[in-house]
Amino acid sequence: MAELFLFEKQTQQNLKKDRMAAKPATTSTTYSPIDPIHKTRPPIFSNSDVDWLRPDSRSFHQCRPAFFRTGAVNSAAGSAYAEFGNTKVIVSVFGPRESKKAMMYSDIGRLNCNVSYTTFATPVRGQGSDHKEFSSMLHKALEGAIILETFPKTTVDVFALVLESGGSDLPVVISCASVALADAGIMMYDLVASVSVSCLGKNLLIDPVSEEESSQDGSLMIACMPSRYEVTQLTVTGEWSTPNFNEAMQLCLDASAKLGKIMRSCLKEAASDVQE
Repeated sequence: MAELFLFEKQTQQNLKKDRMAAKPATTSTTYSPIDPIHKTRPPIFSNSDVDWLRPDSRSFHQCRPAFFRTGAVNSAAGSAYAEFGNTKVIVSVFGPRESKKAMMYSDIGRLNCNVSYTTFATPVRGQGSDHKEFSSMLHKALEGAIILETFPKTTVDVFALVLESGGSDLPVVISCASVALADAGIMMYDLVASVSVSCLGKNLLIDPVSEEESSQDGSLMIACMPSRYEVTQLTVTGEWSTPNFNEAMQLCLDASAKLGKIMRSCLKEAASDVQE
């Protein structure tokens, strides 16, 4: 817990400086699962179904601009900062380090995950706390992608801090944590990219913001390894028709593949900066 305290303290002190030192906003990328020029499938709704606009004026199948930056926390083995619209997350990775003696022997490594919110993350001040459900889901999403056999008898700790909650918090946390693990040099089968879709009536909205999540009829979140086309985490809430569910699955997978390319681009740029 000492690392978590130091991590949050340093984050709050250095966030303004880190944002000023970050790359220009032009490095952010807006991506859509469906190519607007070469659509592979017809839209799931007709113009007569569209009687309102999304809060940020995006189309139903357009994701928010995605921005990643590594090296956000100097004291960590690896770290990353992610910004998707108003959702801002920072993740710090510590280890591998020797597991506690009280723990049973294991010939594979262990992964510990913790997701917490700052006191200023939501409009209602003073509600920052650990999110046990998100911590468990983050663990499940990452565990299948990490080659645990490469660090036996040791533990890797992943601390995620939501600086501002703007919707789709968990998918952003998962994607950011994957970049932070890669920055820490943790061996992985592939990066883990995560995207969610909300169902509002007949319409599917990808990468929903808070206002859309609060009025959704159902949600679907996928965390996957794009290069291997393998799903590591699937979460579904609400009632879904089979056509809508299949369409939402494909939207998430297509968007995750494009998000994975953005994540790799960030890591390649960071590696190039180190070499220079």
